[in-house]
Amino acid sequence: MPRPGGGPMSLRAESVTAGWRRGHPVVDDVDLTVEPGGVLGLAGPSGCGKSTLTRVLALLHAPWSGTVTVGGEPVHRYRFGAPAALRRRIGVVFQSPRASTDPRLTLDRIVAEPLRAAGTPDPAVTARVDEVADLVGLTPELRTRHPHEVSDGQLQRACLARALAPEPDYLLCDEMTAMLDASTTAALVSVVADEVTGRGLGVLAVSHDEPLLGAWAGEVVRPWSRVRP
Repeated sequence: MPRPGGGPMSLRAESVTAGWRRGHPVVDDVDLTVEPGGVLGLAGPSGCGKSTLTRVLALLHAPWSGTVTVGGEPVHRYRFGAPAALRRRIGVVFQSPRASTDPRLTLDRIVAEPLRAAGTPDPAVTARVDEVADLVGLTPELRTRHPHEVSDGQLQRACLARALAPEPDYLLCDEMTAMLDASTTAALVSVVADEVTGRGLGVLAVSHDEPLLGAWAGEVVRPWSRVRP
C-alpha cells in the first residue's frame, strides 16, 4: 500500500472506503499520505475513484469507513460540519473551473472568496488577492472580468489563486490541467512547484496523464488494486 505512514504534519487517509451508493464502494480500503514539502501523484484511468478519494481528503465527502487526519488531528465531520480551521488548511483545484466558480462574480471576487469567508479584514484581502493574482499571472484587467469573459485557462488561474489565497498546508489538484493547453499547464505546475519549495506546501496531484505526473510528482501511487468501479 502507498505510504501508509506519515508524520504528524501530513494529510492522511487510512483504510478509507467511500462511494455514492451504499453497497457499491468506489474507493475500497485505501491508504494515502500527503507530506509537507512534496508532490504525491495519484494516477489511474477515468472512473477509478481518484476524484472520490480527493473529495474525501478535501473534507467534502464523508467516507463510509476509515480515518482522515489533518496534521495529526482526526476528522469526525465533513462538508459544512467540518471545522473551519481544518477546511482552511486544505486547498482544492478541480478539473472544470466553470463548474467550480460562481458566474456572477468577477475573477477578483472569486479569488477573494475564502479570505472573506474567514473574516479577513478588507485591506488584508486586497493585499493577498494582489499577491496571488500576480503569482498565477492574472492581470489587473482580467481580474475585473466574469467567468464567461475569460478562457478556461484564465479561469483556472483564478481557481488556483483562490486555493492558494488562505495559504493552505495542503493543495489537492484534481485533474487541474486536464482542460488546459500545454503552456498554461506548465505555468500552473510551476506556480505549485514554487509553493512546494518556497513554503513547504504538500500537494496531491491527481491525473490520468502519466507523463505529466512523472515530471511533476516526486512519487506516483496507484492504489486501485483495492478500488472497485
